[in-house]
Parts: sequence; structure tokens; C-alpha cells
Amino acid sequence: MTCAPYSPHDYKSDLKPVWCPGCGDFAVLNSVYRALAELHFEPHETVIVSGIGCSSRLPGYVETYGFNSLHGRALPIATGVKLAAPNLNVIAVGGDGDGIAIGGNHFMHAARRNADIAYLMMDNEIYGLTKGQAGPTTPRGDKTKSTTYGNPDTGVDPCALAISLGASWVGRGFAGDVKGTTELMKLAIRHHGFAFLNIISPCVTWRGDDQIKLLRPRVRAVADDHVRSDREAAMRLTNEEEEKITVGVLYEDARPTLLDEMIEIRERASGEKMPPTRSEILAAFG
Repeated sequence: MTCAPYSPHDYKSDLKPVWCPGCGDFAVLNSVYRALAELHFEPHETVIVSGIGCSSRLPGYVETYGFNSLHGRALPIATGVKLAAPNLNVIAVGGDGDGIAIGGNHFMHAARRNADIAYLMMDNEIYGLTKGQAGPTTPRGDKTKSTTYGNPDTGVDPCALAISLGASWVGRGFAGDVKGTTELMKLAIRHHGFAFLNIISPCVTWRGDDQIKLLRPRVRAVADDHVRSDREAAMRLTNEEEEKITVGVLYEDARPTLLDEMIEIRERASGEKMPPTRSEILAAFG
């Protein structure tokens, strides 16, 4: 296990973020820097994969291996990277439109297969890059560029979707809390399996520059007595009253990953024991 003395600044690339001033993604990026530093991850052993969208620009701002892929295709590429190079730390990032609309099919299969990757979704409840159309998580009734008289559709809760699809770790964070989001990222990245972290990251351009102020009073930490392995309890936290947003680890389950299953199949086929992967070594040391 590598324990290099990196600081958050060491993970910053020479590219400057081009997000709108006040965008929640700036805070998410800072959490990524902090999480990687606190996990002591070597940049050359870490890969960040994204799709297309405002938040999908993130790999270019981090001094690790990065792949800015096609719209909605971050997860199959991240899964392929992990299967081809099991010793790498693989993180997928993107927005709610990228991951739940065009990428919804890949979200489903990465979750049910329990691919050993962390998926960080920056949820701004809008299509920001394409100028403010309603997206999968846009609340019902919202007036947007494509729903002038109000959004007729009920918004999708990404955490409820992830739990129902079979993700083995599901959490919710808030861009307005960098420290808390950093801790959740560390847990998600260290999880042995498919970890999904939905981060509420307000769009100041298309949803209003007061979103952080409006959301902060609604955010509350998950109760200390919440049982993470209780799927029904986790689902209840995704169907709360409108004025409440619970952040923290909502659901966690321990089960074999896609890589574990593939190794077992390979061992059965070859009759030989395969060497442990980096993920297995990390898991053994807690």
C-alpha cells in the first residue's frame, strides 16, 4: 500500500476550471483533491473517467490519468479500465443528465454487476451545458428553457435509483459542505464494489444564484442509529418531505464485485489460483 505525502495542491493540473463563478462543481473538485490526498493515492495509479457535460470537464483539472469520454459512457469505460487493470483506483464522474438520461442503461448494469468503481454524480437538476433544459432530476413544476409553463415530469431521485438497481454503496453529499463531501468521497472510493455518491451541486446560472442558501437549511446528517444495510430504511431516506435532504451513507452492502466474479471464473477455467488484486489488498488492511 502506497503512502505518499501528497497534499491537495499536488493533484491540481495546469488547466483552470471554466465553470461559471459560484458553480457547486468547484467545491466538488476541491473535495476530490482532498480525498485523493488523504487516501494517499499515487496519481499514476488513479484514473478519473467522465462523460459529457459541465461536471464531466473534471478529469482535466486533476493530475491523474483522465478520460473525457462520450455522453453517458463514463461507466462502461471505467468498468473496462478496472477489469483490464485491477490495481488502478478507478473513479467515474459526471452529471445527472449524463448519468441518468443517456447513460441510464450503463448506470443500471454497472450497479447490478457491482463493478469495483466509485461513481461521483454532480446533480444540478438541469441540463447546464446545453443552456438550461429540464433534465431527469429537475423537480416537477420547475420552469426551464424547455418547460416554459412548468416541468410536467416528476424528478428522479438518483439515490433511490442506485439502491433499486443494486449498487452496494449509496451516499448523498452537498457541495456546500466540502469537508463532509470529502469524507463521503473517501468512503465511496475505498468501498469494495460499486459505490454511488450523489452530490447536490447547484447550477447558479440556470437554477438561480441563491440555491446554496436555499438548500443549506434543508440539509441534515443521516441519523446515528440508521442501519446502512437496511435497504427499506435507505429507500425511505430518498422519499422524504420536500424540506428535508438527508446526507451521508444511506446504504451499504458487502458482496462480491464484478472483478471478484471474473477472477473466480478464470480460476475455475484455468485451475490456478490468481494473485490478489490491489483492491483485495486494500480491503484486507481496512
